[in-house]
Amino acid sequence: MISTRGRYAIRVILDLAEHRSEGFIPLKEIAARQEISKKYLEIIVKDLVAGGLLAGTSGRGGGYRLCREPEDYTIGEILELMEGTLSPVACLADPAYECSRRESCQTLPLWTEYDELVRGFFYGKRITDLMTRESSRE
Repeated sequence: MISTRGRYAIRVILDLAEHRSEGFIPLKEIAARQEISKKYLEIIVKDLVAGGLLAGTSGRGGGYRLCREPEDYTIGEILELMEGTLSPVACLADPAYECSRRESCQTLPLWTEYDELVRGFFYGKRITDLMTRESSRE
Protein backbone atom coordinates (compact mmCIF):
# COMPACT_ATOMS: atom_id res chain seq x y z
CA MET A 1 0.00 0.00 0.00
CA ILE A 2 1.23 3.48 -0.81
CA SER A 3 1.33 5.63 2.35
CA THR A 4 0.23 9.24 2.73
CA ARG A 5 3.94 10.21 2.57
CA GLY A 6 4.18 8.87 -0.96
CA ARG A 7 0.83 10.23 -2.09
CA TYR A 8 1.44 13.66 -0.57
CA ALA A 9 4.93 13.85 -2.05
CA ILE A 10 3.40 13.39 -5.50
CA ARG A 11 0.86 16.13 -4.74
CA VAL A 12 3.61 18.52 -3.56
CA ILE A 13 5.66 18.00 -6.71
CA LEU A 14 2.55 18.29 -8.86
CA ASP A 15 1.59 21.53 -7.10
CA LEU A 16 5.08 22.96 -7.62
CA ALA A 17 5.01 21.91 -11.27
CA GLU A 18 1.71 23.66 -11.83
CA HIS A 19 3.02 26.84 -10.14
CA ARG A 20 6.63 26.71 -11.33
CA SER A 21 6.44 30.10 -13.02
CA GLU A 22 6.02 31.67 -9.56
CA GLY A 23 9.55 30.75 -8.40
CA PHE A 24 10.01 29.53 -4.84
CA ILE A 25 6.61 28.68 -3.34
CA PRO A 26 6.05 29.02 0.41
CA LEU A 27 5.06 25.75 2.07
CA LYS A 28 1.98 27.36 3.61
CA GLU A 29 0.61 28.02 0.10
CA ILE A 30 1.16 24.41 -0.96
CA ALA A 31 -0.42 23.19 2.29
CA ALA A 32 -3.46 25.40 1.76
CA ARG A 33 -3.98 24.40 -1.87
CA GLN A 34 -3.49 20.70 -1.14
CA GLU A 35 -5.40 20.75 2.16
CA ILE A 36 -2.52 19.02 3.96
CA SER A 37 -1.06 19.97 7.33
CA LYS A 38 1.94 22.30 6.95
CA LYS A 39 3.68 20.45 9.77
CA TYR A 40 3.34 17.12 7.96
CA LEU A 41 4.49 18.67 4.69
CA GLU A 42 7.63 19.97 6.40
CA ILE A 43 8.69 16.35 6.98
CA ILE A 44 7.88 15.36 3.41
CA VAL A 45 9.64 18.27 1.69
CA LYS A 46 12.73 17.70 3.85
CA ASP A 47 13.02 14.22 2.32
CA LEU A 48 12.30 15.56 -1.17
CA VAL A 49 15.09 18.13 -0.79
CA ALA A 50 17.50 15.53 0.63
CA GLY A 51 16.63 13.25 -2.31
CA GLY A 52 17.45 15.99 -4.81
CA LEU A 53 13.92 16.40 -6.15
CA LEU A 54 13.28 19.85 -4.67
CA ALA A 55 15.31 22.93 -3.86
CA GLY A 56 14.42 24.99 -0.82
CA THR A 57 15.37 28.38 0.49
CA SER A 58 14.46 30.09 3.75
CA GLY A 59 13.74 33.67 4.70
CA ARG A 60 11.81 36.31 2.82
CA GLY A 61 10.82 34.99 -0.61
CA GLY A 62 11.67 31.50 0.55
CA GLY A 63 9.94 28.28 -0.24
CA TYR A 64 10.38 25.34 -2.55
CA ARG A 65 10.74 24.73 -6.26
CA LEU A 66 11.48 21.84 -8.57
CA CYS A 67 15.10 21.04 -9.39
CA ARG A 68 14.21 19.84 -12.90
CA GLU A 69 11.53 20.31 -15.50
CA PRO A 70 8.21 18.63 -14.60
CA GLU A 71 8.49 16.14 -17.47
CA ASP A 72 11.72 14.84 -15.93
CA TYR A 73 9.98 13.58 -12.76
CA THR A 74 8.57 10.06 -12.74
CA ILE A 75 6.02 8.88 -10.23
CA GLY A 76 8.25 5.85 -9.60
CA GLU A 77 11.24 7.88 -8.44
CA ILE A 78 9.06 9.93 -6.10
CA LEU A 79 7.44 6.86 -4.59
CA GLU A 80 10.71 4.98 -4.17
CA LEU A 81 12.29 7.97 -2.46
CA MET A 82 9.40 8.26 -0.02
CA GLU A 83 8.35 4.61 0.38
CA GLY A 84 11.49 2.61 -0.30
CA THR A 85 11.61 -0.13 -2.88
CA LEU A 86 8.51 -0.96 -4.88
CA SER A 87 9.72 -4.55 -5.33
CA PRO A 88 7.46 -7.19 -3.79
CA VAL A 89 10.21 -9.52 -2.52
CA ALA A 90 13.69 -9.07 -1.06
CA CYS A 91 15.48 -10.97 -3.83
CA LEU A 92 14.28 -8.43 -6.41
CA ALA A 93 14.66 -5.37 -4.19
CA ASP A 94 18.34 -6.00 -3.51
CA PRO A 95 20.57 -7.60 -6.17
CA ALA A 96 23.07 -8.52 -3.44
CA TYR A 97 20.41 -10.45 -1.50
CA GLU A 98 21.51 -14.07 -1.14
CA CYS A 99 18.73 -16.57 -1.61
CA SER A 100 19.59 -20.25 -1.60
CA ARG A 101 16.45 -20.99 -3.60
CA ARG A 102 16.98 -18.46 -6.39
CA GLU A 103 17.83 -21.09 -9.01
CA SER A 104 14.97 -23.41 -8.08
CA CYS A 105 12.34 -20.90 -6.94
CA GLN A 106 9.10 -21.64 -8.73
CA THR A 107 7.51 -18.36 -7.62
CA LEU A 108 10.34 -16.04 -8.72
CA PRO A 109 8.92 -15.62 -12.26
CA LEU A 110 5.62 -14.51 -10.74
CA TRP A 111 7.31 -11.89 -8.53
CA THR A 112 9.56 -10.78 -11.38
CA GLU A 113 6.59 -10.21 -13.68
CA TYR A 114 4.71 -8.34 -10.96
CA ASP A 115 7.80 -6.20 -10.24
CA GLU A 116 8.17 -5.35 -13.93
CA LEU A 117 4.50 -4.36 -14.17
CA VAL A 118 4.63 -2.10 -11.10
CA ARG A 119 7.95 -0.49 -12.03
CA GLY A 120 6.88 -0.08 -15.65
CA PHE A 121 3.64 1.55 -14.59
CA PHE A 122 5.05 4.01 -12.04
CA TYR A 123 8.26 4.81 -13.92
CA GLY A 124 6.23 5.20 -17.12
CA LYS A 125 4.12 7.97 -15.55
CA ARG A 126 5.47 11.49 -15.32
CA ILE A 127 4.27 14.43 -13.26
CA THR A 128 3.22 16.09 -16.51
CA ASP A 129 0.78 13.21 -17.07
CA LEU A 130 -1.08 14.41 -13.97
CA MET A 131 -0.98 18.14 -14.69
CA THR A 132 -4.12 19.91 -15.77
CA ARG A 133 -4.18 20.93 -19.41
CA GLU A 134 -4.31 24.61 -18.49
CA SER A 135 -1.23 24.42 -16.24
CA SER A 136 0.82 22.37 -18.68
CA ARG A 137 0.46 25.10 -21.35
CA GLU A 138 2.43 27.67 -19.31
